[in-house]
Amino acid sequence: MSNRLKEVLEGQEHNYILPFLWQHGEEEHVIREEIARVHEAGIGAVCVEARPHPDFLGPKWWMDMDIIIEEARNRGMKVWMLDDDHFPTGHAAGKVKGAPEGLHRRFVGERYIDTIGPAQGTSLLLDTLLMCGLRPTTSQPQNAYGKNKLISVVAVRRNPSDGTLTGDSVDITELVQDGILYWDIPEGYWRVFIISENKDGGSKEQEDYLNPLDRDSVRILLETVYEAFYERYKADFGKTFVGFFSDEPGFYNDKATFDFNSKPGKQGVSLPWSGEMPALLEQALGTDFRKLLYLLWHDAGEQSNIVRFTYMNIISKLYAENFCNQIGDWCRAHGVEYIGHVLEDNNVHARLGPGAGHFFRSLWGQDMSGLDVVLWQIVPGFDELPFRWPAGETDSEFFHYGLAKLGVSLGHIDPKKQGRTMCEVYGAYGWTEGLKLMKWLTDHMLVRGVNYFVPHSFTQKAFPDPDCPPHMYASGKNPQYRYYKYLNGYMNRMCHLISGGRHVATAAVIYHAEAEWSGDSMYFHKPVKELMQHQIDCDVLPIDILLDAANVKDGKLQVNIEAYECLVVPYAEALPTAMVRRLAQLAEQGLAVRFINELPSRSSEGKDVSAELSLLANHRHVKVVSLDKLSQELIADGYYDIRLAKNEPYLRHYHYLHNGLDVFMFFNEHPHQTIKTKMDLPIQGNVYAYDAFLNRLTKLNVNGDTDVTEVQLVIHPYESVVWLHGADLEGYDALPPYTLGADLELKGEWTVSTTQSEQYPRFREWGKLATLTNMSRPDCLPRFTGTFRYETDFEWSESSSRVLLELGEVYETAEVWLNGEHVGVRICPPYCLEINGLIKKGINKLVIEVTNTLVKDQRDFLSSFAQQEPSGLIGPVLVTSIK
Repeated sequence: MSNRLKEVLEGQEHNYILPFLWQHGEEEHVIREEIARVHEAGIGAVCVEARPHPDFLGPKWWMDMDIIIEEARNRGMKVWMLDDDHFPTGHAAGKVKGAPEGLHRRFVGERYIDTIGPAQGTSLLLDTLLMCGLRPTTSQPQNAYGKNKLISVVAVRRNPSDGTLTGDSVDITELVQDGILYWDIPEGYWRVFIISENKDGGSKEQEDYLNPLDRDSVRILLETVYEAFYERYKADFGKTFVGFFSDEPGFYNDKATFDFNSKPGKQGVSLPWSGEMPALLEQALGTDFRKLLYLLWHDAGEQSNIVRFTYMNIISKLYAENFCNQIGDWCRAHGVEYIGHVLEDNNVHARLGPGAGHFFRSLWGQDMSGLDVVLWQIVPGFDELPFRWPAGETDSEFFHYGLAKLGVSLGHIDPKKQGRTMCEVYGAYGWTEGLKLMKWLTDHMLVRGVNYFVPHSFTQKAFPDPDCPPHMYASGKNPQYRYYKYLNGYMNRMCHLISGGRHVATAAVIYHAEAEWSGDSMYFHKPVKELMQHQIDCDVLPIDILLDAANVKDGKLQVNIEAYECLVVPYAEALPTAMVRRLAQLAEQGLAVRFINELPSRSSEGKDVSAELSLLANHRHVKVVSLDKLSQELIADGYYDIRLAKNEPYLRHYHYLHNGLDVFMFFNEHPHQTIKTKMDLPIQGNVYAYDAFLNRLTKLNVNGDTDVTEVQLVIHPYESVVWLHGADLEGYDALPPYTLGADLELKGEWTVSTTQSEQYPRFREWGKLATLTNMSRPDCLPRFTGTFRYETDFEWSESSSRVLLELGEVYETAEVWLNGEHVGVRICPPYCLEINGLIKKGINKLVIEVTNTLVKDQRDFLSSFAQQEPSGLIGPVLVTSIK
């Protein structure tokens, strides 16, 4: 087994970064140059994006791909491929449009007609002209019957006092002839529902997309794209060419393409359908299932919930099997891997529309778990309040406390994913996003367990490319590109430390999809938030796993290589019958089960689970707790890993275990406040701090006893801290612990010079500053993008061998020289650098270069959603002795 610490300290970590490389059909030298810039930034792979290319799968496309493959092979890089010509995946390079009619997307829709009886000899005109199993008459041509196929016509009695549906219904499909319903209406008010299969439902933008519920329809994508790549590059498969990436495939059944609330119960929306659906619905609901289909759109009490649960359960499984699993199996059979992500935004991961019905099922067939962060979904400080983003307003609780946890949980529990979770990151935040925010987003993901990254992106189009900035190189115009390698080195080292071992978590939280389909429910991320804010780590588990791949051993829930001390059940009015029975079994086997607020009151299918609910209500291993008391109750019962001396809701942590090495990562997610607290770690012995930027160890001062070790934690905004413990540390040199001594604030005059990215390092003097200030003020340089150089002299009289330079506020990357010697680079707070051995008694010359982002010059649309930060060095700048 590899020694992860040894590998990172010796610079032998793997590559965990595969940025998008956008293709527009550029000339060969442009393609080779951009790949060189990717490689120069410390990245060992690319993920090729075909979306902007004018000739996907045509001669120019293959010419460009040959260049990419050759360049990557020569550089020892890997190539991934986004698997379609359009966003999202499912267009199959346009081949669906010409495919047989049965392979196109199919939907089920409804309309209704209100009637009153008694009325004899009544007829109703239906908009569905091609009826179930009926042939058109010889006097009418086939195409006169339109595109819809009648499934059923059902009359439902209405309450005369308020118009609600009573549930008293009659199937009158057989009374339809030639598109007309002939019906003697009984006494009372009746609503006549016409349920039909159609091709034209859903988003017009995905009109010619494949049907993800249909295995043969998905084969069009495999045959058109995947097999074409295999035919051309089979010798490189599994070597230079390593896999395919699906980008946000989903149902897209709603004409409002990105309606995150699209689900059964939303009237006027066609729902996904396939030829398998009638048989599967009949198996689940009985031979009269057609009488119940109107309940997918209309409320009639508990029966509506039963039908909607059944429908969502079926289509999410069909999607998993026919789309994701089929593609994943093809890839594995051909020696490559399948990765990507579905749309998760604002809880759509358990819904229709742009969703895929069920997060875990939709990605189970892939070889990594996946998610994305784009378009200002995650913003420091907005973990509870909504944030105005290009798609409306964020569900900030989901994005901060749910999104990454979904991804990493799947990575932990599915054996074929080998603990790997990929995040598409940085995209479409606009030019206001620089390395400072990128590092914050990176740490947000790392501290939750994400260990592969797809930066968004490198583009070969000449600057400025308006398509979803920021772009990492941007034709050399991005002034922060030269510092991008520092972030990538940090990322690769951190990912290496949290890969190949086992995550340590106290709790498992049940995924809420089936509960949401079944009635009133609580989002899974509500208890996850409560736990994370009290440093109780958890994974999110789908019901499928708890039914099929979990067991209890020594009072712990075992899933794959994970072990959880307790199971948390978010409030659910109803859960599937098998899950209610499974919860009773888990309690009987000794697992601590905690229901939030109350137990379920029924099963999702309407079956009797009263005996199981009664057992759970009285079981010694089961408790019902309020959400706000969950963490308090778990801590009181001994279910925790680390303990803090005081409440710190913005401190995140991740505990990762290798043979011989415990890795503890901590991250301060508050944008402004420093966290200071004592902490008990579940270890005994020495603890070392690991700096993943400098790739070095420092020994910490600790207080230990037989069970735990107490450590003092001080962590600034934007700062992450890694502590290590274990036998793998033996034999490595580490700096001794230190405390800070006296400060010297530099208050002398500063000479300021400027340069833009392409002129660097040729500077032009701008002027003198007696006091450091925001250089983007209206009376300074409000439109300047590039690098500010600050120069000053100061006198030092201390004799300390270790000295710290603190730059204070910086916007936003800083590079420092002292007495002509390079000191280092900082890309985010805290802007502190050690100047040991470089500082001397007497006069010292200090040079600080500060680089901002392109937003001051490129005032793009995406940047208009966020507040703009100052530019330059604001300070105060302190020189501090270290004791």
